[in-house]
Amino acid sequence: MSLVEVNFVSKTLVRTVTFTAIIPVENVSSKADGTTQGRLKTLYLLHGALGNHTDYISGTRIQRWAEDNNLAVIMPSGENQFYVDKPQNGEFYGRFIAEELVEFTRNLFPLSHKKEDTFIAGLSMGGYGALVNGLKYHETFSRIGAFSPAVFLDQLLSEEPATAGSGLFNPGFYDHVFGGIKTIKNSDKDYEFLVDELIRQKQAIPPIYLSIGTEDFLLDSVRNFHEFLTSRAVPLTYIEDKGGHDWDFWDTYLKRFLDWLPLDEKKARLNSGNVTGES
Repeated sequence: MSLVEVNFVSKTLVRTVTFTAIIPVENVSSKADGTTQGRLKTLYLLHGALGNHTDYISGTRIQRWAEDNNLAVIMPSGENQFYVDKPQNGEFYGRFIAEELVEFTRNLFPLSHKKEDTFIAGLSMGGYGALVNGLKYHETFSRIGAFSPAVFLDQLLSEEPATAGSGLFNPGFYDHVFGGIKTIKNSDKDYEFLVDELIRQKQAIPPIYLSIGTEDFLLDSVRNFHEFLTSRAVPLTYIEDKGGHDWDFWDTYLKRFLDWLPLDEKKARLNSGNVTGES
């Protein structure tokens, strides 16, 4: 098992960026021609607001679980930017996550290049980022995990945007992050629009794992999103469980998400259908 911190100059963001990677290298061997066999399935794991690329190492047991599942985990920094593109500002966080980071890490580490071996997930702000980028880049990611996701765009578009995110940031912040709040609807920052576009184009929607705590301030917005996904017959596993917007909940549900992923053939068969549940 290797735990690595990597700094490199991103062409997309035009500056040095940092990510942490968990690489279970013990089960990857080299061939005589210098290539590798047993390439790793990979999870791109996005942190929440106010966090950074080290959050999951200190807040969860992801390192042990990655080793147990022979899974590579790539954890970039999101810098409170919600992992979206803002062309008018020359900022492309979504393209960085789903294109440049994937390509860079596949060249650096022995990762599988197959869609079925590549997953994206996140919590809170990162849950939003995993949803919009997992849907937008559905040809790259085969599964999406969203734990307590910040799916509060309806609140941002309402008459009282300051209530969104429980007042963590002011409306001016969201206006900057999204390149104008009024431009969100029916754009690549709108998770409902992205779902409807895939349906319109008759494209397969990646199965989604959605979990939320019953004491979480985002519960109502996540329930609304769950109802929307159900109305569109999106492949979905939905869980409500006791807990808040905190690391105890996320530690538990990150593990359950990994159990849900098709990390071996048996799991793939068991998790191929739609499941909606509350516990």
